[in-house]
Formats: sequence, structure tokens, C-alpha cells
Amino acid sequence: MQKWICESCGFIYDPADGDPDGGIPPGTAFADIPDTWFCPVCGARKRDFVAYED
Repeated sequence: MQKWICESCGFIYDPADGDPDGGIPPGTAFADIPDTWFCPVCGARKRDFVAYED
């Protein structure tokens, strides 16, 4: 699955890990995360993330 990176702080959302502290279980695709979700590191909005190429 595609990883996404926060343009504000560099946090990488990995669908394999999810964001359990933010209520997003492992295996959740970025597209399936609610628009109200925010970066667990800096608080940026979901729309501030871009596709990450490793």
C-alpha cells in the first residue's frame, strides 16, 4: 500500500502500521482515513499529506 508523508513535519503514514493512537487500525489505506484525522506529530490536516516514494 502507498505511504504518505506530512509536508509539515515529515511524518510518514504507513498503512501497515496505521495510527492506533489516532483511532486508525493497521491495514487502513490513506484514502479510507476520515478527513478529520490529523498528523499525530504536528497536527497538520490530512490534506497536508502527499504520496511518499521511498
